[in-house]
Order: sequence, then structure tokens, then C-alpha cells
Amino acid sequence: MDSLELNKAFAAVLLAGIAFSGAGLLGNALVHPKELKESAIKIEMPAGAAEVASSAAEPPLAVLLASADVGRGEGAVKSQGCVACHSFNEGGKAGVGPNLYNVIGSPHGHMEGYAYSAALKAKAGPWTLDEMSDWLKKPAAYAPGTKMSYAGLTDAKKRADIILYLRSLSGSPVALPAAPAQTAAVVPVAAGAAKPAAAAGGPVQPINVRMASADAKLGQAASLKLGCIACHSFGEGGKAGIGPNLYGVVGGAQGEHMAGYAYSAALKAKQGGKWTYDEMDKWLTKPAAYAPGTKMTYAGVADPKERADVIAYLRTLAADPEPLPQ
Repeated sequence: MDSLELNKAFAAVLLAGIAFSGAGLLGNALVHPKELKESAIKIEMPAGAAEVASSAAEPPLAVLLASADVGRGEGAVKSQGCVACHSFNEGGKAGVGPNLYNVIGSPHGHMEGYAYSAALKAKAGPWTLDEMSDWLKKPAAYAPGTKMSYAGLTDAKKRADIILYLRSLSGSPVALPAAPAQTAAVVPVAAGAAKPAAAAGGPVQPINVRMASADAKLGQAASLKLGCIACHSFGEGGKAGIGPNLYGVVGGAQGEHMAGYAYSAALKAKQGGKWTYDEMDKWLTKPAAYAPGTKMTYAGVADPKERADVIAYLRTLAADPEPLPQ
């Protein structure tokens, strides 16, 4: 290619660039686009959808409390730094924050002489379990203007552990809510299709069979995990709490094994009977079904082996333990 042809090619490219730039300048001069303040197509969530999504992510407090643990709660109180501002013993002094003994069930400004913020003074009613959960989740949202600088605890299970621990700091702890029954989803079976297999593990073994392999140490650990100590004492001669002392209960008289305790009419109706292994197993499975009208708010222990372990532990709480069933 000679120099003349090269010059022609270069001129063509240069002319195309000038034309392109000129067209852009002319277009901007003729058309004045306006930036939209909002999208032309609106996509709106149904009213309440955000709240439903948020609440669905967190189980009800009653469910969380059923599996909460006092020991874990005490550990969480320390790990979250609560001990830096609060005391927890009966009659303890205030620090940056008030003493928290007997806080659950008491008024929001429960410690006499402590200078509560106006935000908490404005709160009527007692510290219920639900109120305490809302407070621990985000104090600034629960009581705007509070002096509490703690950011909050988003872990719902950890909050339940702490609440169960705070509940135990009382001579008369408030009653726990009954966990709502869980209903299984119904899956329709097509005509001619095989029926679903039976639940894994088969039928529940009788209590006399389960007691043969039950472990009292595991039962003691389970009683702590299940929060039994919040309502009962276990030592010989122990005092009643919300529930009676349980020393000597296995083999003891139903509705009267602890003298002076105000049993419910539901358990008094069973007087004359004994807390046999079988009766104790039925009671622990679901107290409300065993004795309708009982004061016992605990939902029950679903695991058959765990029930046997707890009964094995209760059996040891006696000078002369009840003979194991044959």
C-alpha cells in the first residue's frame, strides 16, 4: 500500500470520529433527560410481611425456655460482662446498674433507691419473661433513652438461658410458660402408594426395660438441663419452692410425700397411690395429661431414655432406694 492509500485510510477514521462526537453533542443539545426520583415500576411487600419474616426466624420464648439451661445462663451473664455493672445475690448492692436478684416478676424499677432512667420509670407492669427478652435483645429499642449502654443480644437461645438464670434468682420463681404443642405437617399419600414407615426407633420400651440401662449421673445432668432446680430442692429435708422437695419421691405417696406442701387438687386426687416407676414415667412424659389441672407448668420430657435417666437419679435420693422394677 502506497502513502496515498494510507493517507486516505487515516482520513476516513478521523472523519468517522469527528462525526460520532458531533452527533453526541448535538443529541445532548436537543434532548434534556430528567433523572427519575423513584423507580417507574414499584415492587411493594405486603403489609406486615417484614414483621412476619422477622418473627418466623425466632422460635417463641416458651419453646426456647423449655430447652434453656440455668448453668449456661450464668455463664452467659459472665461472658456478656453483666457482672461489671450488676450484682446478682440477694441484698446485693447496686453498681452502674441495679442488683438483679428477684428481677423477674418485679416492677421495672424494682430496686429501691436506685436512680433508674426516665425511660424505665415510664414502663408500667412487671418484668415478665417476654419483657425481659425484648429488653435483652436491644435495650435502646425497648426503652429509648435508657442509661443501659449494652448493645443487646441477638442470639435468642442465649437470651433464654440468661432469662432462666435470672428467674432462678428468687425465693419464689415465676412459673414458666407451657411450650406450645408442635404439630407435624400432614403429607397426603397418593392412592395405592406405600404408607410412610414407622418412626425411627420403633415403639417405646416399657419403663422396667429402660430402667435396666438408665444412668443416674445422666439423669442428674438432665435435671439441671431441664431446669428442675428452679422449682424443686433435692436434698434430704430440703425446703419447698414452687414445687415440693423431691427427696424420697420415687416410691413415695402421691400428692402427700412432702408434709406441709400445698399440692394441687389434681395431685391430691391421686392420694393413696405411690410414685411407682411407671407412674413417674407417665408424669414426666406430660404432667398436664397425667394430672389435668396440675400446678406443674413444665411441658414434659419427650425422650424416653432421658425420662428413665431422670427417674434413676430421683431413685438415688433416698436412704433406702426403691427396688428396681423387674
